[in-house]
Amino acid sequence: MTTFDAGEITLEKVREFVWEIPQTGEMRVPARVLASESLLEEIAEDNSLTQLRNTTHLPGIQKYALAMPDAHQGYGFPVGGVAGIDAENGCISPGAVGYDINCGVRMLRTNLTYADVQGHEAELVEALFDAIPSGLGGGGIHDGSREDVEAILSRGMDWALEAGYAIPEDLEHCEDEGFRPEGDPAAVSKKAIDRGTNQIGSLGSGNHFLEVQRVTDVYREDVATEFGLEPEQIVVLIHCGSRGLGHQVCTDYLRKIEQAHAGLLEQLPDKELAAAPAGSQLADQYYTAMCAAINYAWVNRQLIMHRTREVFADVFERDWRDMGMSLLYDVAHNIAKREHHEVDGDRRELFVHRKGATRAFPAGHPEVPPAYRDVGQPIIIPGSMGAGSYVLRGGEQSLDETFGSTAHGAGRLMSRTQAKQEFWGGDVQDALRDQQHVYVKAQSGATVAEEAPGVYKDVDEVVRVSDALGIGDRVARTFPVCNIKG
Repeated sequence: MTTFDAGEITLEKVREFVWEIPQTGEMRVPARVLASESLLEEIAEDNSLTQLRNTTHLPGIQKYALAMPDAHQGYGFPVGGVAGIDAENGCISPGAVGYDINCGVRMLRTNLTYADVQGHEAELVEALFDAIPSGLGGGGIHDGSREDVEAILSRGMDWALEAGYAIPEDLEHCEDEGFRPEGDPAAVSKKAIDRGTNQIGSLGSGNHFLEVQRVTDVYREDVATEFGLEPEQIVVLIHCGSRGLGHQVCTDYLRKIEQAHAGLLEQLPDKELAAAPAGSQLADQYYTAMCAAINYAWVNRQLIMHRTREVFADVFERDWRDMGMSLLYDVAHNIAKREHHEVDGDRRELFVHRKGATRAFPAGHPEVPPAYRDVGQPIIIPGSMGAGSYVLRGGEQSLDETFGSTAHGAGRLMSRTQAKQEFWGGDVQDALRDQQHVYVKAQSGATVAEEAPGVYKDVDEVVRVSDALGIGDRVARTFPVCNIKG
């Protein structure tokens, strides 16, 4: 197959797993989809390809707009989308970052084995669910004040360290050490800060979760050793973001940009791509507000990890340090960052928008933490409750192919509404427990139905494409033991 017909859009095959929508009309660059034929067929079922093509109209976009193998329809910009946009003459788009700013994942290692946990699954899932706030609305691990939130927005993980929720090694194993110095509380509205005050240390709802997993497969033993992973080891995966605060930041700046830059908006095929020109007051304000929300999300995940350590200590009656509960890595999914990349032989500063995409810097890159610089940045790609998740490392081709990016998960196949029509939460929980020995606890059956394994693409196929393209190399695979959801 040399072309793929997706209705009004035809993609041309560049090479294996690389498909291109040629540049035509007012497109500033081509658009590329990184996918196998089976994944491309699924991506073509919603509006993702149209959204990707629309993205190429953004001023200053470089090389091509990209969709990762897990791409699906989002708000204006597809989830699984990546765009590198000139930071001097281009723009920044809140829709290309998303509402849940710095939604991301972190993996907590332990020295426990699956045999150590067997027989404790029901107790562990109940204890985690009771101890870690989840679901819609308020309630967090830290009963914060406005001053606390402002300190978190400006200081990130440094605040968690000072407050006793972190140890220095946690910061060393977090993207950007859990701190964006540009974060400015003054750029965040009172409403956003109010929403964040009582949600510090909470999972939220939707696809956010905490999952205890066991390592089932190791593909690159040398890298796995550097990552501290081995077969049958117990790890914990935490997936959440900036909660109501980040959502409000996105909402606030979308409305401001739509009003202040209506002329630019009229030039774009979709108003959901609303963007502020680089160097404008709103672009600068949004960037500092976004960085503040990024800091909040890192602290949010840190507090959940802190509470997880305490729960394990209670359940297994051992100090968490004795169980080797150390952070492997924390990566952001929804983010736009100033980064330097090669474009047409020149090194340029870009706003790299990653929406539902993971940074994937290779070995030797100066922004990879020293602990992993020789082997490459860890990448964590969650699957569904009934499928494996993966740990990858940044691939050698990622900087050339994807602005140093890869997929962020399995990617949805169906909407939440459709999922609730197709699945019944109780049946899903029973099947997972009885057939796969996976224990799930959630605020409601509807949440379980929305996140049923059948709702998602094949994460094995997503990772296979990433590995084959050399943008994110397989290191290890994990499988769920127990899972809590909002």
